Amino acid sequence: MSIDIWPVVHAERAALTADLKTLPDAAAWQTPSLCAGWTVQDVLAHMTATASTTPISFVTGLAKAGFSFNRFLDAGIARTKGTNPQETLDNFEAQQNSTSSPPGPKPSWLGEVIVHAEDIRHPLGLQRDYPTEALVTLADFYKGSNTLIGAKNRIAGLALRATDTTWSHGAGQAVEGPILALVMAMAGRTAYLDQLTGPGVEQLRSR
Repeated sequence: MSIDIWPVVHAERAALTADLKTLPDAAAWQTPSLCAGWTVQDVLAHMTATASTTPISFVTGLAKAGFSFNRFLDAGIARTKGTNPQETLDNFEAQQNSTSSPPGPKPSWLGEVIVHAEDIRHPLGLQRDYPTEALVTLADFYKGSNTLIGAKNRIAGLALRATDTTWSHGAGQAVEGPILALVMAMAGRTAYLDQLTGPGVEQLRSR
């Protein structure tokens, strides 16, 4: 890895908190996120739950959920959401500098904070200039990993190239665009495909 993950995670949590403090009203928190079935408020509560999870609590929580990953995620949201958006935001801010995480590859927690932040920001019309090194590190992780989101399989047979930094991967039909859009497409977020060009884009759209 080219960067120290946790300082970036902490900085991105702080930046997201600052953005969400600017939301005009409680209704904005009910905006559908890029995660199907989850509102903006749900996604932030999920991020809080992840930031407060340890390997031991992950295993015990999954067992309590009958080893259903979806029920486990729902329980985490219910535990950290609070009764209103302000409580949701306060709970998230309290975990800003946490280094706790479920078991898994360390770069996946960089993905957790960037991808989910975009799941929130994109539908709200908020923009963030993420550190290029962080996006490249995440792209390098996703290109070889099928952990949870299946990125490696999703981009198989495609030649990805960033147009705003020096990063490329793979061979086959071309897919080009900003590194953030490539990362989000690798994570299965089709909302970013319109920012990409090349004959391989339709293949990505179908996967």
